[in-house]
Amino acid sequence: MSLLQRVEKAQRGANAADPAAEATVDAVGEAVQAPPETPPTPVSPVVPKVARTPAREALLAQIREAVQVEVIGSFQSLLEATDPAEVRTAITGMIDRTIAKNTFAVTREERLSVIDDVVHEVTGLGPLEPLLADPTITEVMVNGPNNIFIERGGKIQRVPVTFVNDEHVHRIIDRIIAPLGRRIDESSPRVDARLPDGSRVNAIIAPLSLIGPVITIRKFAAKPFTVQDLIGFGTASPQMFDFLRHCVWARLNVFVSGGTGSGKTTFLNVLSSFIPPDERIVTVEDAAELQLRQEHVITLEARPANAEGTGEVTIRDLLKNAMHMRPDRIIVGECRSAEALDMIQAMMTGHDGSLSTGHANTTRDMLRRLETMILMTGYELPLRAIREQIAAAVDVIVHTARLKDGSRKIVNITEVYGIEDDEILTQDIFVFEQTGVGEDGKAIGELRPTGIRPTFMGVFKAAGIELPEGEFGIPPQDPTKPVPRGKSRWSIGASDEAAENAAEARRAVVGRGRSVTAGGMVYVSSVGPVDPDTGLVVRGDTREHTRQCMQNVKARLEAAGSSLDKVVWANWCLREPGEFDTFNEEWLRWFPGDVPLGQETMMPPSHRRAGFRVSLGVIAEA
Repeated sequence: MSLLQRVEKAQRGANAADPAAEATVDAVGEAVQAPPETPPTPVSPVVPKVARTPAREALLAQIREAVQVEVIGSFQSLLEATDPAEVRTAITGMIDRTIAKNTFAVTREERLSVIDDVVHEVTGLGPLEPLLADPTITEVMVNGPNNIFIERGGKIQRVPVTFVNDEHVHRIIDRIIAPLGRRIDESSPRVDARLPDGSRVNAIIAPLSLIGPVITIRKFAAKPFTVQDLIGFGTASPQMFDFLRHCVWARLNVFVSGGTGSGKTTFLNVLSSFIPPDERIVTVEDAAELQLRQEHVITLEARPANAEGTGEVTIRDLLKNAMHMRPDRIIVGECRSAEALDMIQAMMTGHDGSLSTGHANTTRDMLRRLETMILMTGYELPLRAIREQIAAAVDVIVHTARLKDGSRKIVNITEVYGIEDDEILTQDIFVFEQTGVGEDGKAIGELRPTGIRPTFMGVFKAAGIELPEGEFGIPPQDPTKPVPRGKSRWSIGASDEAAENAAEARRAVVGRGRSVTAGGMVYVSSVGPVDPDTGLVVRGDTREHTRQCMQNVKARLEAAGSSLDKVVWANWCLREPGEFDTFNEEWLRWFPGDVPLGQETMMPPSHRRAGFRVSLGVIAEA
């Protein structure tokens, strides 16, 4: 039985037309006229504007049923027609002949509606066609044949559109996935696909779905959104997009996180537009959605297994292959599983400036999800090793959210700058602050700087990027505060001036120690393994750091009129408590006689960030 025959059989259950309703309309003359040479213009692709009574709907169903016979007889010729106008003209003639033969009384609007329905059924996606053609609709959700919802303006609403039955929905799913070589059946009851315009499609059927076939279509604009579009939508300010443009130019690795429907992929498209046109870009996706505008772009799409269970090509496979394609940047549409490890590896192996997205409620949750996804590889990696790789690879996380008013905004721009005590260190650079609600119910607010200066600001200068005056509202470096140690790869090509500025800041505070004389005693604290001449942490292991600390303590005591042989109490902090024996060997060398009492305490975060393995404090007689 053909597809249209199955639809015909289902439609035969429609009720007969109401005679009273037929007599109320006097439009037969227009209906039976010969079709014009030029096909009529399709009606606007939206939900019907005029509500019809059950009797009128039954009449239209009867017309559709009657025209099915002629359509089935001409089905092959309709499919072979290359011009959509020819198909519409042929179907219009069939419907007009059916109306005239049966003396059906219909209005012009009803006649055009029937024509559209049949044309969509033959050449398109049936009841979904008007919804997909409506530019104000961003998502279409089919929950079985009788419950269809759309998203418009960030709000979900039900529409009076239905399918005939479950089989009708199945046929539309098959029409979507057939050109992509994908399948859906009881053995493989879910599928991801895309429409020709790039819109994302997910379908799931029984036995997994208990309400009938479910289709979810995330529509994409025919023309990719630009920075100006997102600024107009209120996603972020021009200043914030300018900041992110500089981040992409400086080849920082950026992750876009957010919940479902928060605009991650749309925002990733805009971010990718900042990549210089002379770079080679490789995109890897489960279902190709990205719409990059550069010329030198290679798009790779994963492939599911065939009916025999073979031939599957995963995102991980494509990422490994992409590494051999000499990419300047790699973009992964979304990290969902074990491919996160390969993405992190790509970011750490010379493909700086790579981009990706992931589902998460917050930026911290995104980091936790990356850890979980890497563990899904099956490799028995220590958690600290995983976190060290994430901290080294990911530089910036941009978090998007859909607010209660339906608007989509950037709510956080967060830096990932290191690891401490097995915890990944992050700091918010910009945070969205809502200041009120407008008369239209829209949230009012903006993305504002937090007053924290990111550690990667020197990377802009090293890349020859001139920042605008005011540096996006980010405060200048405070010389009285320690500078967190930046990532090792950022030091490559860094200017001498930037290194000297960082050294001066470190000389000012960290590791120099403080001394106070009171009650006949000298108190010295916070002494680190810092070379007093350069202000930099000395190279070497715990023994070398202990030796430098002792030299600095000795100098502090002598400057205060005391000495090491007058030390009565000591406090030491070790980065790795297991290295106490190494520390103690060097410690005992400085006290050949009585060793002062002492204890070990936790190392301050500022010392850890500075790279100390040891820091000391002592109390001595004046």
